[in-house]
Amino acid sequence: MSANETPAGQQPQPTATYDSAFLRACRREPVPHTPVWFMRQAGRSLPEYRKVREGIPMLESCMRPELVTEITLQPVRRHGVDAAIYYSDIVVPLKAIGVDLDIKPGVGPVVEHPIRSRADLAQLRDLTSEDVSYVTEAIGLLTRELGATPLIGFAGAPFTLASYLVEGGPSRNHEHTKALMYGDPQLWADLLDRLADITAAFLKVQIEAGASAVQLFDSWVGALAPADYRRSVLPASRKVFAAVAGYGVPRIHFGVGTGELLGLMGEAGADVVGVDWRVPLDEAARRVGPGKALQGNLDPAVLFSSRGAIEAKTREVLDAAAGLEGHVFNLGHGVLPSTDPDALTRLVEYVHTQTAR
Repeated sequence: MSANETPAGQQPQPTATYDSAFLRACRREPVPHTPVWFMRQAGRSLPEYRKVREGIPMLESCMRPELVTEITLQPVRRHGVDAAIYYSDIVVPLKAIGVDLDIKPGVGPVVEHPIRSRADLAQLRDLTSEDVSYVTEAIGLLTRELGATPLIGFAGAPFTLASYLVEGGPSRNHEHTKALMYGDPQLWADLLDRLADITAAFLKVQIEAGASAVQLFDSWVGALAPADYRRSVLPASRKVFAAVAGYGVPRIHFGVGTGELLGLMGEAGADVVGVDWRVPLDEAARRVGPGKALQGNLDPAVLFSSRGAIEAKTREVLDAAAGLEGHVFNLGHGVLPSTDPDALTRLVEYVHTQTAR
Protein backbone atom coordinates (compact mmCIF):
# COMPACT_ATOMS: atom_id res chain seq x y z
CA MET A 1 0.00 0.00 0.00
CA SER A 2 1.38 3.42 -0.90
CA ALA A 3 1.41 6.30 1.58
CA ASN A 4 -1.33 8.03 -0.37
CA GLU A 5 -3.89 5.22 -0.18
CA THR A 6 -6.52 5.10 2.53
CA PRO A 7 -7.15 1.67 4.07
CA ALA A 8 -10.64 0.35 3.49
CA GLY A 9 -12.13 -0.23 6.93
CA GLN A 10 -8.79 -1.35 8.30
CA GLN A 11 -8.78 -1.84 12.06
CA PRO A 12 -5.79 -2.42 14.34
CA GLN A 13 -4.97 -5.97 15.28
CA PRO A 14 -4.43 -6.73 18.98
CA THR A 15 -0.80 -6.11 19.83
CA ALA A 16 1.41 -6.09 22.90
CA THR A 17 0.74 -2.35 23.20
CA TYR A 18 -3.06 -2.52 22.95
CA ASP A 19 -3.72 -2.81 26.69
CA SER A 20 -1.02 -0.31 27.68
CA ALA A 21 -2.08 2.45 30.06
CA PHE A 22 -1.41 5.06 27.38
CA LEU A 23 -3.61 3.53 24.69
CA ARG A 24 -6.34 2.70 27.21
CA ALA A 25 -6.40 6.34 28.34
CA CYS A 26 -6.58 7.52 24.73
CA ARG A 27 -9.58 5.22 24.25
CA ARG A 28 -11.13 6.57 27.49
CA GLU A 29 -10.98 3.16 29.16
CA PRO A 30 -10.03 2.38 32.78
CA VAL A 31 -6.28 2.54 33.45
CA PRO A 32 -4.02 1.12 36.18
CA HIS A 33 -2.47 4.59 36.55
CA THR A 34 -2.49 7.86 34.65
CA PRO A 35 -0.03 7.38 31.78
CA VAL A 36 2.79 9.88 31.32
CA TRP A 37 4.90 11.00 28.40
CA PHE A 38 6.52 14.34 27.59
CA MET A 39 6.67 16.33 24.41
CA ARG A 40 10.38 16.73 23.51
CA GLN A 41 11.25 13.99 26.02
CA ALA A 42 13.86 12.81 23.49
CA GLY A 43 16.16 15.76 23.12
CA ARG A 44 18.44 18.38 24.54
CA SER A 45 17.57 17.89 28.21
CA LEU A 46 19.35 14.51 28.14
CA PRO A 47 23.15 14.35 28.26
CA GLU A 48 23.06 11.03 26.39
CA TYR A 49 21.17 12.77 23.58
CA ARG A 50 23.73 15.55 23.32
CA LYS A 51 26.49 12.94 23.23
CA VAL A 52 25.06 10.89 20.34
CA ARG A 53 24.02 14.01 18.39
CA GLU A 54 27.42 15.70 18.71
CA GLY A 55 28.55 16.98 15.32
CA ILE A 56 25.46 15.67 13.49
CA PRO A 57 23.07 18.26 11.96
CA MET A 58 19.45 17.99 13.08
CA LEU A 59 17.93 16.94 9.77
CA GLU A 60 20.66 14.39 9.16
CA SER A 61 20.03 12.88 12.59
CA CYS A 62 16.37 12.38 11.62
CA MET A 63 17.40 10.32 8.59
CA ARG A 64 19.65 7.78 10.36
CA PRO A 65 17.40 4.89 11.52
CA GLU A 66 19.75 3.53 14.16
CA LEU A 67 20.36 7.00 15.61
CA VAL A 68 16.62 7.76 15.59
CA THR A 69 16.03 4.48 17.42
CA GLU A 70 18.61 5.24 20.10
CA ILE A 71 17.35 8.79 20.69
CA THR A 72 13.71 7.71 20.83
CA LEU A 73 14.50 5.01 23.38
CA GLN A 74 16.62 7.20 25.69
CA PRO A 75 13.77 8.79 27.71
CA VAL A 76 11.92 5.46 27.93
CA ARG A 77 14.97 3.90 29.58
CA ARG A 78 15.71 6.88 31.81
CA HIS A 79 12.26 8.11 32.89
CA GLY A 80 10.01 5.05 32.61
CA VAL A 81 7.44 6.97 30.56
CA ASP A 82 4.38 5.16 29.26
CA ALA A 83 4.97 5.95 25.58
CA ALA A 84 7.81 6.81 23.23
CA ILE A 85 7.54 9.68 20.76
CA TYR A 86 9.21 9.14 17.39
CA TYR A 87 12.30 11.35 17.10
CA SER A 88 11.98 13.59 14.06
CA ASP A 89 11.10 17.16 13.14
CA ILE A 90 7.94 18.63 11.64
CA VAL A 91 9.80 19.79 8.51
CA VAL A 92 11.15 16.31 7.67
CA PRO A 93 8.39 15.53 5.12
CA LEU A 94 8.96 18.89 3.44
CA LYS A 95 12.68 18.18 3.15
CA ALA A 96 11.86 14.69 1.84
CA ILE A 97 9.88 16.08 -1.10
CA GLY A 98 12.66 18.46 -2.07
CA VAL A 99 11.81 21.76 -0.36
CA ASP A 100 15.05 23.72 0.02
CA LEU A 101 15.22 24.17 3.79
CA ASP A 102 17.54 23.61 6.71
CA ILE A 103 17.29 23.70 10.50
CA LYS A 104 19.74 26.34 11.69
CA PRO A 105 20.98 26.06 15.30
CA GLY A 106 19.46 28.74 17.49
CA VAL A 107 16.99 29.76 14.76
CA GLY A 108 14.94 26.79 13.61
CA PRO A 109 13.69 25.79 10.15
CA VAL A 110 14.70 28.25 7.42
CA VAL A 111 13.16 27.98 3.93
CA GLU A 112 15.28 29.22 1.01
CA HIS A 113 12.35 30.10 -1.28
CA PRO A 114 9.25 31.06 0.74
CA ILE A 115 5.83 30.41 -0.76
CA ARG A 116 4.24 33.74 -1.67
CA SER A 117 2.54 33.02 -5.03
CA ARG A 118 0.65 30.25 -6.81
CA ALA A 119 3.76 29.36 -8.82
CA ASP A 120 5.56 28.63 -5.54
CA LEU A 121 3.17 25.73 -4.84
CA ALA A 122 5.18 23.70 -7.34
CA GLN A 123 7.64 23.04 -4.50
CA LEU A 124 5.06 20.78 -2.88
CA ARG A 125 4.72 17.43 -4.64
CA ASP A 126 3.09 14.34 -3.15
CA LEU A 127 5.00 12.42 -0.50
CA THR A 128 5.55 8.70 -1.06
CA SER A 129 6.74 6.04 1.36
CA GLU A 130 9.95 5.76 -0.68
CA ASP A 131 10.73 9.41 0.16
CA VAL A 132 10.95 8.51 3.84
CA SER A 133 12.10 4.89 3.78
CA TYR A 134 14.35 5.70 6.76
CA VAL A 135 11.19 6.32 8.81
CA THR A 136 9.83 2.87 8.03
CA GLU A 137 13.17 1.31 8.91
CA ALA A 138 13.51 3.23 12.18
CA ILE A 139 10.00 2.41 13.35
CA GLY A 140 10.61 -1.25 12.60
CA LEU A 141 13.70 -1.16 14.80
CA LEU A 142 11.86 0.76 17.50
CA THR A 143 8.79 -1.41 17.80
CA ARG A 144 10.98 -4.47 18.26
CA GLU A 145 12.88 -2.74 21.06
CA LEU A 146 9.86 -1.13 22.73
CA GLY A 147 7.78 -4.30 23.09
CA ALA A 148 4.65 -3.36 25.07
CA THR A 149 5.50 0.36 25.19
CA PRO A 150 3.54 2.27 22.53
CA LEU A 151 5.26 4.45 19.95
CA ILE A 152 3.65 7.76 19.02
CA GLY A 153 4.18 8.97 15.48
CA PHE A 154 3.80 12.64 14.70
CA ALA A 155 3.62 15.34 12.09
CA GLY A 156 3.30 19.09 11.85
CA ALA A 157 -0.20 20.37 11.14
CA PRO A 158 -0.93 22.16 7.86
CA PHE A 159 -1.18 25.64 9.41
CA THR A 160 2.15 25.44 11.21
CA LEU A 161 3.91 24.00 8.16
CA ALA A 162 2.35 26.73 6.02
CA SER A 163 3.59 29.38 8.42
CA TYR A 164 7.20 28.18 8.09
CA LEU A 165 6.86 27.95 4.32
CA VAL A 166 5.30 31.39 3.88
CA GLU A 167 7.39 33.26 6.45
CA GLY A 168 10.61 31.52 5.41
CA GLY A 169 11.30 30.57 9.02
CA PRO A 170 10.02 31.09 12.59
CA SER A 171 7.91 34.20 13.08
CA ARG A 172 6.62 36.12 16.08
CA ASN A 173 3.70 37.83 14.33
CA HIS A 174 3.06 35.63 11.25
CA GLU A 175 2.51 38.74 9.15
CA HIS A 176 3.25 37.11 5.77
CA THR A 177 1.14 34.10 6.70
CA LYS A 178 -1.87 36.17 7.68
CA ALA A 179 -1.43 38.48 4.69
CA LEU A 180 -1.70 35.46 2.37
CA MET A 181 -4.57 33.93 4.34
CA TYR A 182 -6.62 37.13 4.25
CA GLY A 183 -5.45 38.50 0.91
CA ASP A 184 -5.66 35.38 -1.28
CA PRO A 185 -7.96 32.92 0.47
CA GLN A 186 -8.08 30.54 -2.51
CA LEU A 187 -4.28 30.24 -2.71
CA TRP A 188 -4.21 29.76 1.05
CA ALA A 189 -6.83 27.02 0.87
CA ASP A 190 -4.92 25.27 -1.91
CA LEU A 191 -1.68 25.51 0.07
CA LEU A 192 -3.21 24.00 3.20
CA ASP A 193 -5.00 21.31 1.22
CA ARG A 194 -1.73 20.24 -0.38
CA LEU A 195 0.00 20.24 3.01
CA ALA A 196 -2.86 18.16 4.44
CA ASP A 197 -2.18 15.49 1.81
CA ILE A 198 1.56 15.52 2.56
CA THR A 199 0.95 15.37 6.31
CA ALA A 200 -1.56 12.54 6.02
CA ALA A 201 0.85 10.56 3.85
CA PHE A 202 3.63 11.04 6.42
CA LEU A 203 1.38 9.83 9.24
CA LYS A 204 0.26 6.82 7.18
CA VAL A 205 3.88 5.76 6.68
CA GLN A 206 4.41 5.84 10.44
CA ILE A 207 1.21 3.95 11.27
CA GLU A 208 1.85 1.29 8.64
CA ALA A 209 5.37 0.84 10.00
CA GLY A 210 4.01 0.20 13.50
CA ALA A 211 3.22 3.46 15.34
CA SER A 212 0.48 2.86 17.93
CA ALA A 213 -0.84 6.45 17.95
CA VAL A 214 -0.15 9.73 16.15
CA GLN A 215 0.00 13.35 17.23
CA LEU A 216 -0.58 16.37 15.04
CA PHE A 217 1.40 19.39 16.28
CA ASP A 218 -0.08 22.78 15.42
CA SER A 219 2.54 24.80 17.24
CA TRP A 220 1.62 28.24 15.87
CA VAL A 221 -2.14 28.04 15.41
CA GLY A 222 -2.75 29.87 18.69
CA ALA A 223 -1.94 33.04 16.72
CA LEU A 224 -5.41 32.86 15.13
CA ALA A 225 -8.85 34.00 16.22
CA PRO A 226 -11.54 31.28 16.35
CA ALA A 227 -13.39 32.56 13.26
CA ASP A 228 -10.18 32.50 11.21
CA TYR A 229 -9.37 29.01 12.47
CA ARG A 230 -12.81 27.70 11.53
CA ARG A 231 -12.72 29.20 8.05
CA SER A 232 -9.05 28.89 7.10
CA VAL A 233 -7.51 25.99 9.08
CA LEU A 234 -10.15 23.54 10.32
CA PRO A 235 -10.87 22.00 6.87
CA ALA A 236 -7.23 21.01 6.35
CA SER A 237 -6.74 19.62 9.87
CA ARG A 238 -10.00 17.69 9.54
CA LYS A 239 -8.77 16.23 6.25
CA VAL A 240 -5.59 14.92 7.92
CA PHE A 241 -7.45 13.21 10.74
CA ALA A 242 -10.05 11.74 8.38
CA ALA A 243 -7.30 10.32 6.16
CA VAL A 244 -5.91 8.17 8.99
CA ALA A 245 -9.20 7.37 10.74
CA GLY A 246 -9.45 3.95 9.11
CA TYR A 247 -6.35 2.67 10.87
CA GLY A 248 -8.10 2.83 14.24
CA VAL A 249 -5.10 4.20 16.13
CA PRO A 250 -5.65 7.09 18.58
CA ARG A 251 -5.16 10.54 17.05
CA ILE A 252 -3.93 13.43 19.24
CA HIS A 253 -4.21 17.12 18.38
CA PHE A 254 -2.04 19.69 20.16
CA GLY A 255 -1.39 23.40 19.80
CA VAL A 256 0.16 26.16 21.88
CA GLY A 257 -1.88 29.11 23.12
CA THR A 258 -5.06 27.44 21.88
CA GLY A 259 -7.35 27.96 24.86
CA GLU A 260 -9.86 29.83 22.69
CA LEU A 261 -9.64 27.16 19.99
CA LEU A 262 -10.07 23.98 22.05
CA GLY A 263 -13.65 23.34 20.97
CA LEU A 264 -12.79 23.83 17.31
CA MET A 265 -9.71 21.63 17.61
CA GLY A 266 -11.92 18.94 19.05
CA GLU A 267 -14.14 19.25 15.97
CA ALA A 268 -11.16 18.50 13.70
CA GLY A 269 -11.50 14.80 14.47
CA ALA A 270 -8.85 13.83 17.03
CA ASP A 271 -9.56 11.31 19.78
CA VAL A 272 -7.37 13.19 22.27
CA VAL A 273 -6.99 16.96 22.55
CA GLY A 274 -3.74 18.30 23.99
CA VAL A 275 -4.02 21.29 26.33
CA ASP A 276 -1.27 23.76 27.18
CA TRP A 277 -0.81 25.03 30.74
CA ARG A 278 -3.00 28.15 30.37
CA VAL A 279 -6.39 26.42 30.79
CA PRO A 280 -7.18 24.02 33.67
CA LEU A 281 -8.12 20.57 32.42
CA ASP A 282 -11.63 20.62 33.87
CA GLU A 283 -12.35 23.88 32.02
CA ALA A 284 -10.66 22.48 28.90
CA ALA A 285 -12.99 19.48 29.05
CA ARG A 286 -15.99 21.82 29.13
CA ARG A 287 -14.69 23.66 26.06
CA VAL A 288 -13.80 20.52 24.09
CA GLY A 289 -17.03 18.72 24.91
CA PRO A 290 -17.72 15.03 25.58
CA GLY A 291 -16.25 12.08 23.75
CA LYS A 292 -12.60 13.14 23.86
CA ALA A 293 -9.69 12.31 26.14
CA LEU A 294 -7.42 15.19 27.16
CA GLN A 295 -3.64 15.39 27.35
CA GLY A 296 -1.63 17.76 29.52
CA ASN A 297 -0.88 20.09 31.08
CA LEU A 298 1.87 21.00 33.62
CA ASP A 299 3.74 24.21 32.81
CA PRO A 300 7.24 23.12 31.68
CA ALA A 301 8.79 25.95 33.71
CA VAL A 302 7.45 24.40 36.94
CA LEU A 303 10.18 21.76 36.62
CA PHE A 304 12.76 24.41 37.55
CA SER A 305 11.16 24.85 40.97
CA SER A 306 11.60 22.84 44.18
CA ARG A 307 10.49 19.25 44.43
CA GLY A 308 7.66 20.24 46.75
CA ALA A 309 6.44 22.92 44.38
CA ILE A 310 6.57 20.53 41.42
CA GLU A 311 4.50 17.98 43.30
CA ALA A 312 1.98 20.61 44.41
CA LYS A 313 1.48 21.90 40.86
CA THR A 314 1.27 18.33 39.56
CA ARG A 315 -1.39 17.60 42.15
CA GLU A 316 -3.39 20.56 40.82
CA VAL A 317 -3.27 19.08 37.32
CA LEU A 318 -4.31 15.64 38.55
CA ASP A 319 -7.16 17.10 40.62
CA ALA A 320 -8.44 19.07 37.61
CA ALA A 321 -8.29 15.85 35.56
CA ALA A 322 -10.16 13.76 38.13
CA GLY A 323 -13.48 13.85 36.30
CA LEU A 324 -12.19 13.44 32.77
CA GLU A 325 -13.25 10.58 30.49
CA GLY A 326 -9.56 9.91 29.76
CA HIS A 327 -6.34 11.67 30.74
CA VAL A 328 -2.77 11.39 29.51
CA PHE A 329 -0.40 13.38 31.72
CA ASN A 330 2.04 15.59 29.85
CA LEU A 331 3.54 19.02 30.01
CA GLY A 332 1.68 21.94 28.47
CA HIS A 333 4.44 22.19 25.87
CA GLY A 334 7.82 20.58 25.22
CA VAL A 335 10.54 19.85 27.78
CA LEU A 336 12.78 22.92 28.02
CA PRO A 337 16.41 22.21 27.04
CA SER A 338 17.94 23.02 30.45
CA THR A 339 15.45 20.93 32.45
CA ASP A 340 17.02 18.60 35.02
CA PRO A 341 16.37 15.07 33.70
CA ASP A 342 16.03 13.77 37.26
CA ALA A 343 13.06 16.10 37.76
CA LEU A 344 11.30 14.38 34.87
CA THR A 345 12.06 10.93 36.24
CA ARG A 346 10.68 11.91 39.66
CA LEU A 347 7.60 13.43 38.02
CA VAL A 348 6.77 10.18 36.22
CA GLU A 349 7.11 8.23 39.46
CA TYR A 350 4.98 10.77 41.35
CA VAL A 351 2.12 10.66 38.82
CA HIS A 352 2.20 6.86 38.70
CA THR A 353 2.17 6.60 42.50
CA GLN A 354 -0.52 9.21 43.06
CA THR A 355 -2.87 7.75 40.46
CA ALA A 356 -2.38 4.02 41.03
CA ARG A 357 -5.79 2.30 40.97
